[in-house]
Parts: sequence; structure tokens; C-alpha cells
Amino acid sequence: MASNLNLPATMKAIQIQKTGGIDVIELRDVPVPVPKENEVLIKVEYAGINYIDTYFRSGLYPVPLPFTLGQEASGRLLSFPSSAAILDSEDYKRRGYALGDRIAAYSGGSLAEYVAVPWVVTAKLPDAVDSRTAAAVVVGGLTALTAIREAYEVKKGDWVLVHAAAGGLGLALCQLASQAGAHVIGTTSSPEKAALAKENGAEHVILYTKQNIVDSVLELTKGEGVHGIFDGVGKDTWEDNFKVARRKGTIVSIGNASGAVPPFAPLKLSPKNLKLVRPNMGNYVTTAQEMDTFAGELFNLVSRGAFKVKIHGEYEFSAEGVQKAQEDITGRGTTGKLIVKVA
Repeated sequence: MASNLNLPATMKAIQIQKTGGIDVIELRDVPVPVPKENEVLIKVEYAGINYIDTYFRSGLYPVPLPFTLGQEASGRLLSFPSSAAILDSEDYKRRGYALGDRIAAYSGGSLAEYVAVPWVVTAKLPDAVDSRTAAAVVVGGLTALTAIREAYEVKKGDWVLVHAAAGGLGLALCQLASQAGAHVIGTTSSPEKAALAKENGAEHVILYTKQNIVDSVLELTKGEGVHGIFDGVGKDTWEDNFKVARRKGTIVSIGNASGAVPPFAPLKLSPKNLKLVRPNMGNYVTTAQEMDTFAGELFNLVSRGAFKVKIHGEYEFSAEGVQKAQEDITGRGTTGKLIVKVA
């Protein structure tokens, strides 16, 4: 850590000490993290709210307790890695980091005043991307970009289905898939959300509250079905995915907003020779080169205005603020990204 830092001994952080409802979310005083030799320290300005934090809070995804919530952050770089081997590596030098740089990071524990993060999963922000926007795009943007490149490579002329098309991840998927030349079908619950999805690249939108998803998709695709499905909903849309995927299609399961997908036999894939992918975005940006490639492309798109970021709301850095954010995101009434202003 840089020797001229004058850091407090403790900081504020959003934590859970037990799993349960939103009332288990607390703002606590905890020690300021001491970075490991491969980590940098960031003074957090903004942090994003993601569905996965509700899984940690509820106990769906077990974590060691107490646990600091948050998966993405933007802020100021306060220290370099302490490993000489890292500092001398070409991968690290390519970043060109200087203390005080504005950077974004994909890392747990970001709902805190300071976060120690492996340098590999950080990215320097271009001048045209402010910290507020950066915190709103790290997880959703990288998840969408890696999903359409790696989980199912979307090609020009493909038909793809995006469930929950007006959410933060859904809007990102609609934009990127349409830019790749695909015919994008989105599912949403209201005309207002449908209009937003269309503004962000969805060619067709199905109101699942009024229309049958299976019938509508098959009608649009002349009975063939879609090449790729990006499903962040989970349990409620699971069975329909097998009905609307075409022969040799791919189902990308990227979330459980309605609950976890039930166990199933692999033979379920065989009638259409389907592929099923359950990616973890972090496994696509494990190396410095992977992070440079995907984050570089993402922030370039944002800088040029080719990738639009819709922020649903900005919440207070408090127990009540994060409780409200989790209540809103699980209520399925949000459009776009939820963020917390930390500093």
C-alpha cells in the first residue's frame, strides 16, 4: 500500500450477520481492508445493486458471515499491488495506473467506503465515462457482453429471446444483441417496459401478462424457434425455454429472479440437441487480458454513446437505502440499473 495514505482504522459497510429478509441488512463499522499483494485499494464513490446480493442475503447462495454486500464499484485508486512480479509484468504495465485514477472494479464487498480488489478485475475509466455511470455498467454490461460473445455467440440474422428485457441486464442484452445483427425478442410485463426495451434494441416485445410467450415466439419465428435464449428469470420461464428454442439452440441461464431453476435430467436437452450454459461472468474475466478486452470494449461503447445506460434510481448509503433498493429490485418493477452513492 502507498506509504502516504492517511486512512481511518474503520469504515462504514453494508453487511449481513445472518440470512433472512431485508431487515438483516445493516450499516456497520468494520476495519478498513488491508490489500493483499495482488490487490489495489479503492475509495468507493458509487456501488451497484445486483440481484445476486438478494441471493446472498436470503441464503439461496450460502456465504461466510458476517458478509459485506456489493459486487461492483467505481472510485479512486489509492494503492498499487505490493508484488514486485506484478508491478514488473507487461499485463500490469499496460494498465498505466497512477494513484488517484478513476477506476471501476468487479469485486465482492463493494458496498463499503473502501474495498480491496484484485488488480486484474479493475479497469481505468475513460474521461468520457463518469464514476456514476461506471458503477451502473460493470456487472450488467460485462455480463451481457460476455454472454453474447462466449456463452452463446450471437451472429447476424439470429433470433434471440431476452427475458426481463427492461431490467438492467435485459436492456444491456437487447442493445448488444441487436448491434450484433440479431432479431431480438424481449419479454416484459407492461407497455411502458415494452417501449423501453424497443428503444434499446428489441425488435419485438411480448407482454407476458397478456400474451402467451410460447405462441408468440413461434409465430414470430414461423414455427422455428430462437437460436439463443438469455434467461435471467429462472423458475417461471424455465419450461417455456425448451418449447421456444429451435433445433440445436442454446439456453443461457443467467439468473434466478423468480426462483432457482429446478433439477432436471440431461435427457431433457436431447429432443432438439439443445445446449445449456450456466455462466459466471467472473470466469470470463479471470485474466488481465480478458478483463482488458471486455472492459475495454464496454467502456469504449459507453464513451461513444453506442451503449446507453439507464439508471432506475440512486439510493442512500445506509441500511434503509440498501433495504429499499433490494425491495425494489425483487419487486420486478424496476427498469434499468440501481446504484448507491457511497461517497
